[in-house]
Amino acid sequence: MDQTLLDAVRRHAEAHTDRHGVAETPIPSLRVLRATSPSPLQYAISRPKVALVLQGSKRVTMGPDTFDFGAGDSLLVTADVPTVSQVTRASSSVPYYSLVLDLDLALIERLVVDMGTLPSAPLTPVRVDRTDADVADAALRLMRLIERPSALPVLDASLLRELHFWLMSGRHGGAIRRLGVAEYHARRVARAVALIRERFAERISVERLARAAGMSPSSFHEHFRAITSLTPLQFQKQLRLIEARRLLLADGDISTAAYAVGYESVPQFTREYGRLFGKPPARDMRAAKLRQQVA
Repeated sequence: MDQTLLDAVRRHAEAHTDRHGVAETPIPSLRVLRATSPSPLQYAISRPKVALVLQGSKRVTMGPDTFDFGAGDSLLVTADVPTVSQVTRASSSVPYYSLVLDLDLALIERLVVDMGTLPSAPLTPVRVDRTDADVADAALRLMRLIERPSALPVLDASLLRELHFWLMSGRHGGAIRRLGVAEYHARRVARAVALIRERFAERISVERLARAAGMSPSSFHEHFRAITSLTPLQFQKQLRLIEARRLLLADGDISTAAYAVGYESVPQFTREYGRLFGKPPARDMRAAKLRQQVA
């Protein structure tokens, strides 16, 4: 990986990283992740994004598939899918750094039109490949632009477009281009996922989600599972539990977190929480507090 890009990312991280290891940038879709030690397992439902790893290494699991990657690799997520991730190599002297870009689906759709017919890749919601030199170069110029606030409002849109272009022209291109095809099933399922994200604490019928996706219930159920590896009900349940864990880490009240995300029974919440995270809420929170004290 280009040392100059690593240096630019390191400068930004040293000045802006919060206690969670995230350094936001003036560009809402772009952020830097930093870790100074291997991390505990982190659970999330990831949105479409690309992560350029610059130093250290990480492991991401989606369903039965596990991806180990490090400096010079890029992780691509092309659908809203549940993932378990962990920084596997990092230290205070050699931290883990990655540059993460949320993909702009509207921009990708416009670029598909401008770039014309090009090969697309099979449906793979998560994939890892080497970072293309053109992608790293565009990312470096974007990081340099962040250091010049007066130029940022004028040039950020063009550099983001260029970065998306090189991503779509490189090793990940076929998979990203599929996101720009309006009738592609993942785009339809994404409309239903957006509804689940917005109303995750409510009961939502498959029929309502299918209408949002413009599919029949049977077709929707089939494509939803193929893309996310979960049924709609399982997806909503994981989203609820991940949000509940975030609330617990903030204030530690189990019943408040359970009811806030839509559970009507604290014992049921406790059982399902333990199945997903490996520990019941109280024990998980004690472990989290111990990690914070050690850190």
